[in-house]
Amino acid sequence: MDEDGGRLITVSLGQGQEPVAEKALDLMHSNGGWAMLENIELVATWLPKLEKKLEALEEGADPLFRTFLSAMPQPVVPVPILQKSIKLTNEPPTGLKANLKRAYLNFTEAIWENSTRQAEYKAIIFALCFFHSVACERRKFGPLGWNRGYPFNPGDLKDSIAVANNYLEAGGSIPWDDLRYLFGEIFYGGHITDNYDRKLCTTYLLSYVRVEIIEGMPMFPGFMSPGTTNYKGYLEYIEESLDRETPVAYGLHPNAEINFMTQQATTLFADVSNLSPKGSSGGDGGMTLSEKVKLTLDDILERLPDLFPMLEIYERIDDVTPYTGVFLQECERMNALLFEVRRSLIELDMGLKGDLSITEPMEKLMGAIGSIQTPMSWEKLAWASRDSLSGWLTNLLGRQNQLLNWTGDLVQPKVTWVSGLFNAQAFVNAVKQVTSRKNDWALNKLVTTVDVTKKMTPEEIEGTARDGAYVNGLSMEGARWDMTAGVLEDSFMKELYPRMPVIQMRAILAEKEDLRGIYVCPVYKQTERATPGTATPGSGFVFAMQLKTKQPASKWTMAGVALLLATD
Repeated sequence: MDEDGGRLITVSLGQGQEPVAEKALDLMHSNGGWAMLENIELVATWLPKLEKKLEALEEGADPLFRTFLSAMPQPVVPVPILQKSIKLTNEPPTGLKANLKRAYLNFTEAIWENSTRQAEYKAIIFALCFFHSVACERRKFGPLGWNRGYPFNPGDLKDSIAVANNYLEAGGSIPWDDLRYLFGEIFYGGHITDNYDRKLCTTYLLSYVRVEIIEGMPMFPGFMSPGTTNYKGYLEYIEESLDRETPVAYGLHPNAEINFMTQQATTLFADVSNLSPKGSSGGDGGMTLSEKVKLTLDDILERLPDLFPMLEIYERIDDVTPYTGVFLQECERMNALLFEVRRSLIELDMGLKGDLSITEPMEKLMGAIGSIQTPMSWEKLAWASRDSLSGWLTNLLGRQNQLLNWTGDLVQPKVTWVSGLFNAQAFVNAVKQVTSRKNDWALNKLVTTVDVTKKMTPEEIEGTARDGAYVNGLSMEGARWDMTAGVLEDSFMKELYPRMPVIQMRAILAEKEDLRGIYVCPVYKQTERATPGTATPGSGFVFAMQLKTKQPASKWTMAGVALLLATD
């Protein structure tokens, strides 16, 4: 079956190609042949029509008529089409060795014949294949690997190698900077939407695509790049030299494997839980779902604090400073959340008693409470969290208690639990605003800087900071803070989220900022660094902190080191 003989028509869907696809189906139906419709995930709204079209073409078709559909792994194909199809999936390989071998198998030995500078060309191909394999396989580590998952594909690798060959054939010295820019900002970088992911991609390329690759260099501890050899030699070297899969190959700490396996187990148990019956349970003493929800509901209502008297608080305030403004906004947001929690629970209670009809929102609330999950209607007014319901309520009461202490004397706390704020970014801005007013500096010329103290708890701090503000409540992922040396260090084994000491945040003029010996560490709301369900790049990002390091900052970039306001 080929196009020359009129027995094959290939249509790449998208950009108004639906009528062309329909004509191809009709033609192959009557004349006999194959119709290949590619990328059907791009025309999701047209697929129901395709379903009816295929159903109509089942009658009176030529015996040679076949329809082939290709799609990326997105659940958009109508179920009836799937039920009537023979399905083939092209699964990506797992493991660095499998990825690296597959990257090489995209080419044949004839690829070397395209270049007159074979030593350099082979070295660059190996570097790019290794980079492509690391970039693809790093996704398995979730947010610690990439903030967002990107569809890196063999086309990116092939295009990068073709461009590298063009530069080599042009003669002269190899423009390493130009090559890295093309690979990292266009071919692979074209997929990337997060600034810190882009920085990670650039860091990898700086490590792999450089002049030392020609003579041979360590790609990671224990694995050297091979010398110049033939096509079969490269495949044999990969097979023999890459013994065991390890997070170190990606620049990650070995703890990353614990995170990866824990996430696999969590996903498995979550799926099992979702598939389990939601009725009575032997572990609950035979209680029905309604009885279980009623018990939890009563307990929450009993523990729920009162709303803040905002009018009274406003009357007591003499001067609204930037810090005061932040805490007032926090109180108002806390009131909105507490009001919704109490309202929805009272409504559900009346529904369970039979005083009200059970509505869809009440059913969702009951289902969430029954499975010990935080209801979506509460999360919309709350903070980014992956806690179960009990942990979420404990966090709520802790946040309310911090605000309650502030309303007592309306004085800024000596140490602010920044993780307990709805909008931590607002507090960072307040630090800059206070410094701007105090020194009469332009606000847009200021940046925040941090000094990590040697105090682990707020109780060890004697009073409020003379310059800036003290904050606590942050955890680190991917590394740890060495309090003795005052620098970043590798994590201890099995210590996934070490707590940070109290930190002093200050604002300085941007022109005086010195980033030598500094790792600019991003701070995220939670372990899921890119907030799910949002299209905004880096929507889980809050601000950045400058942390001292004796080792190159690139080490921590590849290790995915970040500070978190909340851990799982």
